[in-house]
Amino acid sequence: MKVKVAKWGNSLGVRLPKAAVEAVGATLGSDLDLTFDKGELRLKPPRKTSRQLLDEMLAEIDRLGPDCVSETVDWGPDRGSEIIDDAYSRGEITLEDILSGKAKRKPLVKRGSQRANVRARRR
Repeated sequence: MKVKVAKWGNSLGVRLPKAAVEAVGATLGSDLDLTFDKGELRLKPPRKTSRQLLDEMLAEIDRLGPDCVSETVDWGPDRGSEIIDDAYSRGEITLEDILSGKAKRKPLVKRGSQRANVRARRR
C-alpha cells in the first residue's frame, strides 16, 4: 500500500490508510513503535509489558468474580530446584511489601544449588 510523505509543521508525516489502522487496532491518539533498519521503516503496536499483562489478567479475574476461581491443587511437597529460600517464602515479608517497594530485595537462593552454596559461604 502506498502512502505519500507530506510536510507537517517542521516535520514530515504520513497519513495512514483506514485499512492499515484497523489492521493494527490503532485509534486516534494511539502510540505506535517506529523502527528503522537498512532503509526500511516499520510501525507496530507497542508490546505490552509483563506487568501490563498481569494487570489485565487480574482485572479479568476480578470481573469474573469468585465463582470462576479455580481450585488450588495440592501437588505434594516441594522438591529439587523448585524450592526457593527467600524472605517471601519464609513469611518474613508479604506480597504487598514487595509491590510497594518496602521490602529490600535479596537475590533468590535455591537450596542445593552449588552456586547458591558458594555465594552463601562468601557472605
